[in-house]
Amino acid sequence: MGVAIRTAGEGDRELIVRLLDEAFQDDPVSGWVFPGAEDRRAKHPRLMAAFTDIVLAAGRIDVTEDGSACALWLPVPADEGHDAEDEGPAQVREAVDPDNERVERIGRLTAAIHPTGRAHEYLWMIGVAPGRQDEGLGTALIENVLDRCDREGLPTYLEASNARSRRLYERLGFEPAGPALDLPDGPSMWPMWREPRPHRPA
Repeated sequence: MGVAIRTAGEGDRELIVRLLDEAFQDDPVSGWVFPGAEDRRAKHPRLMAAFTDIVLAAGRIDVTEDGSACALWLPVPADEGHDAEDEGPAQVREAVDPDNERVERIGRLTAAIHPTGRAHEYLWMIGVAPGRQDEGLGTALIENVLDRCDREGLPTYLEASNARSRRLYERLGFEPAGPALDLPDGPSMWPMWREPRPHRPA
């Protein structure tokens, strides 16, 4: 049986934030941004809320009908390059945790390695409820967009934040898009790119 997927709207904001918070509380990158467990429990939801608001405004969030998994996608135009003066990361830091420099740094570091020159879809985040992993929900969410990208001839890009997700993306056709991003005194992130595949009509 297939996974029912719909596009999230403003009314789904709290659901998406809660889902992302639960899914990424134990993620290595979230642990680097908020090293203390208590601090992470308190402030991590604010970071997920900031990301959710950005994508609701400028991209698309797909969610499974039962609310157990979601994927945040942003369309990136061909001419969008890294802007060292971009205020986005600083604004996120101000909204989430002004005293935590790592909230801003993670945004600037990932922006600096983001490929430029070709329009593509950017998988910013994908979250699956901790009790629902290994059910194929993440794969279904990603393939839902990859099918469209294949039809439209669009490549896709993401940064894998752990080895488990990296293996999933490799199975879906993503390949390394440069060296790993080694966070200062922290874990690695792996930029990955997928060229569109020739579309075969059903």
